[in-house]
Amino acid sequence: MSSQALRDARRYEEVFEQMIMPEERPAFHLSSRVGWMNDPNWGPMHWGHAVSKDLLHWKYLPAALAPDKPYDRDGCFSGGALAMKDGTHMLMYTGICKEKTPGERELEVQTQCVAFGDGENYTKYEGNPVLTFEDLPEECSRYDFRDPRIWQEEDGTFKAAAVSYSLRKQREVLRDRNSDTSDGLLATTMIHEEEEGGQILLFSAQDPYHWKFERKLVVNGYRLGRMWECPDLFELDGKQVILASAMDMLPDGLEYHNGNGTFCLIGGYDPETGRFVSETDQSVDYGIDFYAEQTVLAPDGRRIMIAWMQNWDTCNLHTKSIPWFGQMTLPRELSIKDGRLYQWPIREFLSMRRDKVSYENVRVRNEEIELDGVRGRLVDMELELKVMEDDEEGHYPFQKFAIHFARDGRHHTGISFRPAESTLKVDRKFSGSRRAIIHQRRAYAKPKDGILKLRIILDRFSAEVFVNGGEKVMTITFYTDVRADGISFFADGEAEFSVTKYRLQEG
Repeated sequence: MSSQALRDARRYEEVFEQMIMPEERPAFHLSSRVGWMNDPNWGPMHWGHAVSKDLLHWKYLPAALAPDKPYDRDGCFSGGALAMKDGTHMLMYTGICKEKTPGERELEVQTQCVAFGDGENYTKYEGNPVLTFEDLPEECSRYDFRDPRIWQEEDGTFKAAAVSYSLRKQREVLRDRNSDTSDGLLATTMIHEEEEGGQILLFSAQDPYHWKFERKLVVNGYRLGRMWECPDLFELDGKQVILASAMDMLPDGLEYHNGNGTFCLIGGYDPETGRFVSETDQSVDYGIDFYAEQTVLAPDGRRIMIAWMQNWDTCNLHTKSIPWFGQMTLPRELSIKDGRLYQWPIREFLSMRRDKVSYENVRVRNEEIELDGVRGRLVDMELELKVMEDDEEGHYPFQKFAIHFARDGRHHTGISFRPAESTLKVDRKFSGSRRAIIHQRRAYAKPKDGILKLRIILDRFSAEVFVNGGEKVMTITFYTDVRADGISFFADGEAEFSVTKYRLQEG
């Protein structure tokens, strides 16, 4: 039987979703039914619920979880789901319960909890929580232990990977001279705490209720940000892959520039220690709005990823009059090529293409142009830009090439490429934002055989730019009035490109 809190949440959804017109939502990106969404959560951290047969067209179901127990009274935070062999759904999530520390700071005690259901209604296990800080290694924080990713092995064993924050205590012995000791020295032990940062821990269980800590899979050591969130691990194209989001990242060249961003580790496991050994690492997305990625293994073997299409620095800058905020990325198929993670829109997306318009070998010189039939806010556009050096000194025929979309006389969001620097930039400073937020992000983009390939997918309030067949992706949101639907092309110098544009069909 559902709690009053869950019944209230479901009633709230039904009432307030009536205030949202279809044209006020993204057309094919999953958005929150109502309220504020980040991972699978909304509002004061409930679990929203939606289903889809193709990951493009979604049907909302009633909220799955509400904070209605002592151990999760302050929020049902992120976690994972599993369809068990008997058809039952198992949810594992982080329960939040705030407490005051001796210094009167209010912090969130985080524990792991489970619930079971039939795909619409879920019952929390009466023995929750199933994992607490008492199950963690000694140096782990009770306030940063969250985001379980669950799966079941072929032998029936349940596994969960969760993130934790490590504070390692170090003891230092100091000796001062003192005539009262036999050796003339007085020993004093000083205890220091050294922050190791985020780590991913592995847990196992023979049934869904009794869990134990196994080992540390990978430890950050303060290399990639501080605290980690939303871990995922899987095998792909013969390699082991770990994905996670990191808080407070420092840039490394043009990698990890988002402050709160995402990373991918590609490698394998040490057979002696069971620890993950990274061979390469990279950003998962090089744009502005991408976090809390999760993957699913499709029945046909494809590894498909979806993520929160927002970032922590802008997630509260929304219009109060619209009762929804937060959307997910386009689902992306993953692969590994030449030691890198590649991403590409799921193949089902091709069925939404309509009204093909193509132009070959278009030349633009020191001007901004529009092309007949190339406009819209629901667009799938493929562009090939010729990037050839014109002399032995490496001079290029253009300094900058740019594409502007969601454009009218005052607004636009853009993508630009500078060949001398091999950099691609997304820029939304003219999108209508009235706040000093992150507006730009750059990434290295190397043309291949003299051609830079871009695939730009526009929904009403977002753009996802796939570079060179998915070698890199740049994701950005913007909230320009949907009537701004112009698309233009600009070159500082002379550039040549070919473009194919499709209108995307809703429904």
